[in-house]
Amino acid sequence: MIRSNAFLGLCAAAAMLLASSAAHADTLHRQVQREARMDLPQRGLSMAQVEKRFGAPERKLPVRGGGSRWQPPIHRWVYSGYIVYFEHKIVIHSVADAPVGEHPVR
Repeated sequence: MIRSNAFLGLCAAAAMLLASSAAHADTLHRQVQREARMDLPQRGLSMAQVEKRFGAPERKLPVRGGGSRWQPPIHRWVYSGYIVYFEHKIVIHSVADAPVGEHPVR
């Protein structure tokens, strides 16, 4: 009887984990679709090109990394609705903000 209860508990925990994973996958999928519809800076653009086309960022966050050649400096510029990431002075990724009420995937 004890083994049966333990097995049922294990099955319930596994079901909750699977449901949670599916919810995270759905959230990530929606974010990727939203980013595809947005006009975001593309990989390979320079800082100057981004600033010329999209304007000055609302904020420039502190540089991260840069301690060695294996950890290049990562610059982050905040615009309304998205953040642009640069390695040295070249765009490596642009990420849309999560909508209000929707938690970003962690």
